Amino acid sequence: MARRLLFLALIAVAPVLSAHAQRGGSGASTSGAPANPNAEMSSGVGKYANWDQLAAHQHGSLYFQGKVEVGGGQLPWDPIPVVVTCNGTTSYNTQTTSKGIFEIEAAAKESEVSPGLPGPKRLTPAQLIGCTVQASLEGFQSTTLTIGNRSIADDPDIGTISLHLDEKATGSAVSTTTFSAPKDALKDFEKARAEAISRHLESAQHDLEKAVHVDPQFAEAWYQLGKIDEALKPEDALDAYSKAAAADPHFSPPYVHIAELAAQQKKWQEVVGATDHALQLDPGGTPQVWYFSAVGNYNLGHAEAAETSANTSLAMDPSHVAPNTEQLLAVMLAGKGDYTGALKHLRNCLTYVPAGPNADLIKQQVAQLEKVVPQAAK
Repeated sequence: MARRLLFLALIAVAPVLSAHAQRGGSGASTSGAPANPNAEMSSGVGKYANWDQLAAHQHGSLYFQGKVEVGGGQLPWDPIPVVVTCNGTTSYNTQTTSKGIFEIEAAAKESEVSPGLPGPKRLTPAQLIGCTVQASLEGFQSTTLTIGNRSIADDPDIGTISLHLDEKATGSAVSTTTFSAPKDALKDFEKARAEAISRHLESAQHDLEKAVHVDPQFAEAWYQLGKIDEALKPEDALDAYSKAAAADPHFSPPYVHIAELAAQQKKWQEVVGATDHALQLDPGGTPQVWYFSAVGNYNLGHAEAAETSANTSLAMDPSHVAPNTEQLLAVMLAGKGDYTGALKHLRNCLTYVPAGPNADLIKQQVAQLEKVVPQAAK
């Protein structure tokens, strides 16, 4: 879903930044330093790196992999987020495949939009040594893996993360209605799962419809049906998500989808309502939940709440799974006259936003603010 997140709060971004640029308002005195264009050379990783030197000095594997398992049950349909923490800070985000496998790519990539600048995955292999790895699934507790030193010739497998039910959790990524569903409904549900993995979406949709017909309180079946409806029958998706939430109010996954669909319709109060409920179930939230909280609050005029949510999303999302948060934060900063801060964030966006219309818009915004910042610095 991350790739489809619409930057709904920025429909009028260019005019907003342009207006500020024309006014030439006040701001901080200096702009953020640009990223080091020689980062690959200094890190020893990338197209300028010396491969032999990297191998000889054991700077670590270029990537790591592991597996996530759920104690006492099978993996959920949705990918499970996996978080790498270094020195107490979230430093990398990834997720599992349908088989529970995850990969951590240590080698930095060059920016697609701004050649010479590093991409979003900036950690060098050496920087990952000693970092911890956990799965993040609401309603479950995760064991922890630690990345040790190794060479590129070593096995990249760092081990298995185990997830166990957290009896004290308020919300959960797995619905209790699944355990009570009739056998016929579960059979259709599992058949749909296999079909969805094989990308036979119409067949999966048909079997999920059969499952919810047998058991109208089958929350996970309604939720997965909503996801497939988004691809095949968008007008029915919100109804499916709403029925999932009604069948099990403690089942958390539907709420971020409800928030996204409400945002597409510019129903900002409903966006905030959905994200507030998601955060009641899981106060830590996810980058996507905090992003939509920022979008909804921003459009309702709740500037402080919006900025707090955007900063929270960005801090827990170094790999930019919710890729529009930093742009939204830049607009907020520009709106209150912090053009230097806005420019810094927009420049950083160009290191990870893929080439296309959005990247072109960011370049225009950067050009506008570059005219403002020198005036503000005088």
